[in-house]
Amino acid sequence: MIGRLRRNWRRVRLGTRLALGVGVLSLIVFAVVGTALTMYMHDYLQRQVSDQMKLVQVVQSKDAQVHGIVQDKPYYGWYTAVYDVSGTTPKLREPSDVPKDTKALSALAKTMAHSTKEISRTVTIDGEGTYRLRACEVEPGVVLVSAAPLADVQGTVRQLVTVQVVAFALALLVLVVIGRNLLRRGLRPLSDMATTAHGIASHDLTESAARLPLRAERGDGGPEVEELRTAFNTMLEHIDDSLAVRAEAEQRLRRFVADASHELRTPLMSVRGYADLFQYAAANVPEERDKHLARLRAEAARMGILLDDLLLLARLDAADVETPIRLQDAELVELVAQAADAFRAGHPDRPLTVTVPPAPVRLRVDPVRIRQVLDNLLTNAAVHTPPGTEVSVTVSVGTATASVQVADAGPGIPEEDRDQVFDRFYRVDKARSRDRGGSGLGLAVARSLAQAHGGTVELTADPGVTVFTVTIPLGSGSAWT
Repeated sequence: MIGRLRRNWRRVRLGTRLALGVGVLSLIVFAVVGTALTMYMHDYLQRQVSDQMKLVQVVQSKDAQVHGIVQDKPYYGWYTAVYDVSGTTPKLREPSDVPKDTKALSALAKTMAHSTKEISRTVTIDGEGTYRLRACEVEPGVVLVSAAPLADVQGTVRQLVTVQVVAFALALLVLVVIGRNLLRRGLRPLSDMATTAHGIASHDLTESAARLPLRAERGDGGPEVEELRTAFNTMLEHIDDSLAVRAEAEQRLRRFVADASHELRTPLMSVRGYADLFQYAAANVPEERDKHLARLRAEAARMGILLDDLLLLARLDAADVETPIRLQDAELVELVAQAADAFRAGHPDRPLTVTVPPAPVRLRVDPVRIRQVLDNLLTNAAVHTPPGTEVSVTVSVGTATASVQVADAGPGIPEEDRDQVFDRFYRVDKARSRDRGGSGLGLAVARSLAQAHGGTVELTADPGVTVFTVTIPLGSGSAWT
């Protein structure tokens, strides 16, 4: 039973629970205040009756001394009795105005016979009700006992209790109703945030372009609710940014897969086509066969280079795999000279200018990989510029880094493509034709290899000039001599 009540209580909304809690607390406060007020009023009225009896007994004592009894009756419903207490048993003097049940009066007179101070007490007289008794000594051996009814006092107290119950009940009802409305308004921002959370839960996050357009709107609620709203919206912004990054990564992955499939499909189709040619007699002529085999080897070599670049990038990305960098002492100016000679031999139609410092630049690098970076940048300049375009290579040394700038005076790179030129398989030529551009991995490989050496590759492009700057830290094992 108790467990069921607890479960039902947990299902009640927070605003209702707070309103009920305030109501119960108010009920306890009202009960304490009402009880204290009632007790105070009862004692006050009873003291008033006692004071009134004291004044009446002053007059009655004089009357009893003169006449032996009290002749004047003070108030309606009051009783007065004079007792002789010189003996062992109090003796009532007649005539006296007393009720039928005089036990309480006689007992008080007997007690007063052995007391030097006035005595008061509240008793219940059979057939009459509750009375306030007061006894005083008239003279030695004579005691005056007065009895005042407390019906008016009790009626006043009952009326006070009734008024309190009605007033407190109305106040409690108003407090609960108004408090519930105020709490509902105060907790409305929390309800709005709960609605937003439900909207997020029902939002399809499996889509690649999934975003969270929902936010907790501003409103009332105080500083605490505002802090919660701010934290809630910050969390949503963080989730939204994470979803955007995920969507972008998924889009790049799909583009990567599509581009990789396209790059591999072209040489594979060529290999398949040349293989099919060998089914015909004309293709088996020695001259034709040698030509087709040479083309097969060229396409296979092209696929091999593409797969080697992909494998190199994968190994550079994998932190748990040993990086394919073998550091040793190397001379940067010599590497630049070798790359320049290879470029002039392969692209004699593009004039190349090399500017190097007068002293050798010694670094602790992998010379094969640095040479690969230089070759990729020079090849990129040759592929994306028309014949006759001037290309330059400049080597400079700073306090902590060595830099190589590869610049060309070609058409430049469109501004909208500059942030993506280092993406894998990304090409400015969206048609991905073979006569313009390579596979789209050269710049990605160059940047990854530079980062593996602790350096960077940066692009500076303007109309009519494109500059790639390779920066490599000198390091503890490097020296500029």
